[in-house]
Amino acid sequence: MQQSIYIVLENGQVFKGKTFGAAGEVVGEIVFTTGMTGYLETLTDPSYYGQIVVQTFPLIGNYGIIPSDFESSSLYLKAYIVREWCQVPSNFRSVGELDTFLREHNIVGVYGIDTRELTKIIREVGVMNAKITTTLADLDQVLAEIKNYRIIDAVQTVGTREISVSKGVPGGYKVVLWDFGAKENIRRELLKRGCEVITVPADTATAEILNFRPDGVMLSNGPGDPADNKEIIGELAKLAKSGVPIFGICLGHQLLALAQGAETAKLKYGHRGANQPVKDLKTGRVYITSQNHGYAVVADSLPAHARLSHLNANDGTCEGIEYQNMPAFSAQFHPEASAGPKDTNFLFDRFIDLMGGVK
Repeated sequence: MQQSIYIVLENGQVFKGKTFGAAGEVVGEIVFTTGMTGYLETLTDPSYYGQIVVQTFPLIGNYGIIPSDFESSSLYLKAYIVREWCQVPSNFRSVGELDTFLREHNIVGVYGIDTRELTKIIREVGVMNAKITTTLADLDQVLAEIKNYRIIDAVQTVGTREISVSKGVPGGYKVVLWDFGAKENIRRELLKRGCEVITVPADTATAEILNFRPDGVMLSNGPGDPADNKEIIGELAKLAKSGVPIFGICLGHQLLALAQGAETAKLKYGHRGANQPVKDLKTGRVYITSQNHGYAVVADSLPAHARLSHLNANDGTCEGIEYQNMPAFSAQFHPEASAGPKDTNFLFDRFIDLMGGVK
């Protein structure tokens, strides 16, 4: 018999659903993502560390489990909520199905709830904490546990622990990928352009990075509150003075802005999904982008040497910055996006140009 399970929100609202994946109870920050495809990339994206993820698309798991699409080798989210999960996937690349995959990685799954209603609550009230529990016997204690939850040590938990090198083509650019929770497709895009990619841990000192004599430094995406990473921000301020070309994505974009004196703020419900419109302020063109973040750089806090380059067309928040005092630019969205859209993939070519163009 299928076990019932409850999702208790921080505001006291309760949803009753059914379990799949791993058994257990978890507390996390509950967020929603609007991607119609790309659930494998969502599940393996380190940026979801500490979060309970709700998929707005009603059927998840229909093309199975495809390891070559993973963004990391581990799952860092707390739990996964869907309207319905597909028990019999169909895809020639599939090696399994969603329920087993979640159990193997000890991720609690919930299905059979109205994900549309849950998403509307998060949009109207804002991102909040929640607990997935098997009983409502002591709701006051559950709510107290929910309110006390906070995501901590996010970057330190998800990033690599050791330096690794991915060889490029002979004579290609040497890029240091500063790993704050990097998605694998960032590395793939650099390798595709012939770069040698040296991946380093989040706690690497700027001096050690410069010892590699890189042609450029890529600042990766990652989870958590960017302002929590004070030591990294201090090292980035040193890197900014080195003259080495820099490209920051998502958390990397935020950390670079903080290192230059800007501020960040938490968004009401964040931007998560593959349909976020972003306007290029130089050309007026609007791109559809993939995003996953709960914080944004405060545009009004940018220093004089930083130019706002892109805006979110929905809420007007900062989506890109170009720096006048150093060879650096950054994007809040994901130009490496898998499963898509690929509208802004050209930013990797811009990074190549910043390092000196095609070799």
